[in-house]
Amino acid sequence: MLILSIIAYLVLTVLAGYWASRRVKNSRDFMLAGKSLPLFLSSSALFATWFGSETVFGASSEFLQGGVSAVIEDPFGAALCLLLFGLFFARPLYRMGLLTLGDYFKVRYGRTTELVATVFLAPPYVGYIAAQLVAMGLILNVVTGLALLTSIVVSAAVVTVYTYIGGMWAVSITDFIQTIIIILGLLVLAVVLAVKAGGVGQVMENAAPSTFRFFPSAEFKDWVAWLAAWSVLGLGSIPSQDVFQRAMSSASEKIAVRSCYVAAVMYLTIAMLPLFISLCIAQLYPDQANDDTQMALPNMVLHHLSLPVQILFFGSLLSAIMSTTSSAILAPAAVFSENLIRPLLKRSITDRQLLVLTRLSILLFSIVATVMACMRSNIYELVAESSILSLVSLFAPLTIGLYWKGASRVGALASMVLGMVTWIIFEFSDTWWPSLVPATAVSIAAMVVGSYWWPERYRKDDQDRTQSIESAIPLRGEK
Repeated sequence: MLILSIIAYLVLTVLAGYWASRRVKNSRDFMLAGKSLPLFLSSSALFATWFGSETVFGASSEFLQGGVSAVIEDPFGAALCLLLFGLFFARPLYRMGLLTLGDYFKVRYGRTTELVATVFLAPPYVGYIAAQLVAMGLILNVVTGLALLTSIVVSAAVVTVYTYIGGMWAVSITDFIQTIIIILGLLVLAVVLAVKAGGVGQVMENAAPSTFRFFPSAEFKDWVAWLAAWSVLGLGSIPSQDVFQRAMSSASEKIAVRSCYVAAVMYLTIAMLPLFISLCIAQLYPDQANDDTQMALPNMVLHHLSLPVQILFFGSLLSAIMSTTSSAILAPAAVFSENLIRPLLKRSITDRQLLVLTRLSILLFSIVATVMACMRSNIYELVAESSILSLVSLFAPLTIGLYWKGASRVGALASMVLGMVTWIIFEFSDTWWPSLVPATAVSIAAMVVGSYWWPERYRKDDQDRTQSIESAIPLRGEK
């Protein structure tokens, strides 16, 4: 009965996405939903950016092992990213009228920088997509008994078809539906477990004191690691096509900014539910919690709760992850086709041909991510690595380029390359420093020094590009 219910649930979700896809008439509809989403759709889409495998499975697993201090990266860092994007990035980027984040690097620094940025922008999504496929595979494995690798391949096939036909319109509408359902499912599960455990107060009282420790110890290296955890998603996901795509799909600049704030509040509050649920599991079913912590939550629901709760939980969770995965595949495919393949063709192509290129890119990224998902299964680590790559290469050129007129293309290129090289060096070095810390510092320094030593030599055809950037930057005090 549970399996049939899950299948029916997924079919209805795909049908809803197919219905929404009828709005797709051109590449802007496919990539940005025609820049016409109202506040409730834009907010739910931004909320669903990470609220899937890494929050329900990854973060709850880390919380069981290390308490609050182990989940600074997500959900706290994720909420910080949405807040910062609304405060400093959504308004100027929206004003520029871009199709992808890669277009920003073309407008701001030129075509060479666009191509290099695309190389750093698109590949990190492979790890993120793989994390979602692992989560979907875990769910199918628990519910159907299929082998994990088989479940991952089946999940990839389903979500690829859905993404291929849907585009951003389908993603946005299903995000809104699934946001409501996943919140309802988690609330019901939290209430049921809290009652079984003797109430919320009893659960909190029985938890180890270290569980709720938010700040690190007084040691310097612990503080560095703590701040680095905030930065992984908090800063690393700012220069990402996924967040850009969802915010830029808003119907207006004001909606883009407000939806970031609403999504940040939603994420930080609702993400507490999986953490509380995992705490209940540790107290009620310690044997399961001590095994594979990523599997503790689905195993507990399957073996200890009623069929209606199982259907609500597994159906809503699987659909939410499908929606997150769909957007995660669409994001790099859009950048890859628009900012890499299209310029390399060295000839103009029609909008219809761009749509075909984007859909073929979806197939490419799905295949690569499926292979990676079959090789690795730690959801939290896969998500973290995808964000770190963006942080050490793209954060400085994006941020400094938006707010400093003197930023040059040489500085941007040096920032991307040296930041990534530094990260690779420290990844293979025996040091206590989190590799993203020196890599980000080098990226910022290279951006500033490179821009000072090799300032922009503006050509006549650069004037419109410069004016476009200047008009996009909000004036002080502007709302």
